[in-house]
Amino acid sequence: AMAGEGSTFRLRCSLLGHGQDVRGLTRGLFPEGSFVSVSRDRTARLWAPDGLNRGFTEMHCMSGHSNFVSCVCIIPPSDLYPRGLIATGGNDHNICIFTIDNPAPLYILKGHKNTVCSLSSGKFGTLLSGSWDTTAKVWLNDRCMMTLQGHTAAIWAVKILPEQGLMLTGSADKTIKLWKAGRCERTFTGHEDCVRGLAILSEMEFLSCANDASVRRWQISGECLQVYYGHTNYIYSISVFPRCKDFVTTGEDRSLRIWKQGQCAQTIRLPAQSVWCCCVLDNGDIVVGASDGIIRVFTESLERTASAEEIQAFENELAQASIDPKTGDLGDINADDLPGREHLKDPGTRDGQTRLIKDNGKVEAYQWSVSEGRWIKIGDVVGSSGATQQTSGKVLFEGKEYDYVFTIDVNENGPSYKLPYNITDDPWLTAYNFLQKNDLNPMFLDQVAKFIMDNTKGQTLLSTSNQFSDPFTGAGRYVPGSSSGSSTIPGADPFTGAGRYVPGSASNAVPPVGGVDPFTGMGAYQSAAAKVENIYFPKKDAVTFDQANPTQILGKLKELNGTAAEEHKLTEDDLIILEKLLSATCNTSTETPTAQQLQTLWRAVNWPEDIVFPALDILRLSVRHPTVNENFCSEKEHVQFIILLLKFLNPKGKQANQLLALRALCNCFVSHAGQKLMMEQRDEIMTQAIETKSGNNKNIHIALATLTLNYAVCLHKVNNVEGKAQCLSVISTVMEVVQDLEAIFRLLVALGTLISDDTNAVQLAKSLGVDSQIKKYASVSEPAKVKECCRFVLNLL
Repeated sequence: AMAGEGSTFRLRCSLLGHGQDVRGLTRGLFPEGSFVSVSRDRTARLWAPDGLNRGFTEMHCMSGHSNFVSCVCIIPPSDLYPRGLIATGGNDHNICIFTIDNPAPLYILKGHKNTVCSLSSGKFGTLLSGSWDTTAKVWLNDRCMMTLQGHTAAIWAVKILPEQGLMLTGSADKTIKLWKAGRCERTFTGHEDCVRGLAILSEMEFLSCANDASVRRWQISGECLQVYYGHTNYIYSISVFPRCKDFVTTGEDRSLRIWKQGQCAQTIRLPAQSVWCCCVLDNGDIVVGASDGIIRVFTESLERTASAEEIQAFENELAQASIDPKTGDLGDINADDLPGREHLKDPGTRDGQTRLIKDNGKVEAYQWSVSEGRWIKIGDVVGSSGATQQTSGKVLFEGKEYDYVFTIDVNENGPSYKLPYNITDDPWLTAYNFLQKNDLNPMFLDQVAKFIMDNTKGQTLLSTSNQFSDPFTGAGRYVPGSSSGSSTIPGADPFTGAGRYVPGSASNAVPPVGGVDPFTGMGAYQSAAAKVENIYFPKKDAVTFDQANPTQILGKLKELNGTAAEEHKLTEDDLIILEKLLSATCNTSTETPTAQQLQTLWRAVNWPEDIVFPALDILRLSVRHPTVNENFCSEKEHVQFIILLLKFLNPKGKQANQLLALRALCNCFVSHAGQKLMMEQRDEIMTQAIETKSGNNKNIHIALATLTLNYAVCLHKVNNVEGKAQCLSVISTVMEVVQDLEAIFRLLVALGTLISDDTNAVQLAKSLGVDSQIKKYASVSEPAKVKECCRFVLNLL
C-alpha cells in the first residue's frame, strides 16, 4: 500500500551483485515488482522481490555487450513475447535485446556510431534510442526505421510520448527536441548545460533534468512551466511516481531527492559520489544505482523498511564516506571558520539541510533528518590533496564523459588545448590524435604521451574491446575526423528542417479488381447496392501527368524567347526542332526523338527561372517517351538532370517551376531507367520535394501527393524498410497541410499501397499515428472515392 502524506523514505535493502557502477535501472513487468539494472561491468540483471523478507533476488544475469552497459528499458509484451523483452544500450555502440529467461541476446541492433546512452519503448514494438553520435534512431523489431538528426551534440535522453508519433530527445547541446513522425516539430531551450534525463508527466507535460543542477517542467506546446532547484551538481536521472506529479532525482552531489508538490521534500545522501540512476516501482518504492556498484531500494512502507541493524550499517557506511570539497556540493569550505561539535545541538530548519563541523582538526558533514529529529553524519570532508581521480569518467568534454580532460599549454603565450583521455585508451595513440587534431608539431609526441602516463599514474585497464573503443562512456578517445558533428552531414536533414530518415518493405502484390480507374473516374457504372471492392490499392503502375496543349506551349515559348537575353535566345531552327520533339513525344507523330532535339531541349531548360516554364513543360511531356527517359535518366546524364529538377523545387522559387518539376519527376517513373534513377535518388528527391508543401497551392499539392504515390508503387515491389518509412513520414507530414481532396485521395492510395501485405509497415504507420490522422476522411461525401479508399486503409490499420 502507498504510505500516507508526509511520510519518510527509509532504506529497504542494499543489493550487491554488480562489479562496477550501476548506470541504468528500469522497472520490470515480469515477475511483478521486479526491476532490471545495467552496469559498467557489462552485464544486465533482473531482480525480483523475494517474497519472504524485504529484499530482492537476482533472478537472471544477461551479457551481450563488449563494453560498459549504460541504459535499459522494457519492451512491452506482444503476441510473440508475452512477457515482454529487455533492451540494453552500451558503449560498444550496440543495443542488445533479451528475453527474460536467456542470458544471451535474442538479437543485437547495430547502426549507431557511438555510445547508446538512452532507450525508450513505445506501442506496437517501437524502440527509440539516443546516442553520443548526435542522432536518435527509431527501431521496429530488429530494423532501424528512421534516424532523427538535428542535435549538434550527444543525445543523453530519449522518451516516446503517450500520443502516437511524438518523441522527445535531450542533448548535450542544451536543448530538448520534440519529433513528430520523424521530423523535429519544436526545440525547447532553457537549460544551461547538458540535458541528462527526461520523464513524462502526461500527454501534455514532461520533466527534464540537466548538468545545470536544475529540473524543468515543460508543456509540449513549448513553454517552461516551472524550474526546480535543490541539487548542487549534475542531475543524472529523473523518475515519476505512479499516478501523480511527484518525482525523484539523483545526481553527482551524492544524493537522491524526493520532490512532492513542487518542493524537495526529502534528501537521502549515499556513500557514493555519483548516483547515476533511479526508477520508481509500482508500489512507490525507489530504486537507485550508484558509482559504488550497489543498488539501494528505499520505501515509505513500514513493513518493507530494513531492520534497525541494516539501517545502522548504512549510516555507518555513510559516516565513513569521504567528501571531496572540490565538487562544491557543500559550498565553499573554509576549515578555519567552522564551529565545533556543539553546533549539532541546534536543530536543522529543513530536511536535507547540511552542516559542517570541525572536530579534532577533522571536518565532518551532517545532514538534518526532519522525520528523526537528528543530525545524521554523511561523511568526512577530505582536503584537496586526498582527492583521487576515481570518479568513473565524470569529466565532460564536447558533451561526452571522459576519465580525464587535461589542459595542455604548448608554449607560454599560445592558446591551451583540451585533451580528453580515458584509462582504456592507448596514451601514444591519444597523444598522436591530439597533435593531429590541433595541428601541432609531431615532435611533441613523446612529451604528450609521457604527460598522460605521469598524470594518470599508470591507471590502465586491459583493453578488451577492439580499437580501444572507449572507457567510460565516451567513445573514449576522440578521433579527429570522426567527430560527432560529421555524422549529420550526409543528407543532413530529412524531412523538414530537422529529422533525417532511414526507412522500408513490400511483398507480393494483389492485382486490383473492378473496372473503374479511380484517377480518371472512367469505367463501369456501379449501382450503389453493389459491394464496394477495393479498386484503389495496391496500385501497380505510376500515375503520370499527360495533359498537353502543344500549340499553347510553343506559343508561350516563342513569346518568351523574344524577351530572352542574347546568350539564351533560340533560333527559328531551334524552335522547329522543339516543335518536332513535342509532336514525337505527344504521340502525334511516329518519329523517334533525336539527339539534336534533346540537346536543344537541354539548352532551353537551362533558361533563367523567370522564363523557363514552357521548356520545363516540354521536358515534363517528353520524359514519358522511352528514348527521352533513357537519355536523361541514364548513368551518364542523370546527375545534371536531377540537380536541375531539384533546383526548381526550392520553395522560394516560382510556383510554376515547382509544379512542373514535380510533374516531370512523376513522369520519370514511366520507364525502367527513370524508376531506377528515382529510387537511387529517393532520399534527396523526397527531402527536397516535401519543402514544396508550404505554398498552399492545390496543383502543387496534387503533384507532391502523386510523386509520393509513385514512390509507394515502386516500394511495394521491393522490400525496402527505409524507403517505406521515409514515404510514410512524407504522407503523414503532407496530410497535415493539404486541403485538396484529390491530393488527399492520392496520399490515401499511396498509404494503402505502402502498407498492403506488410505487417512491419502497418506497425510503423500506427506508431506514427497515421490512423488518427486520416479518420476524418472516412466521412467525406464527395468525391466518394476518398471515403471508400480511406475505409479500406483503416481496415488494414
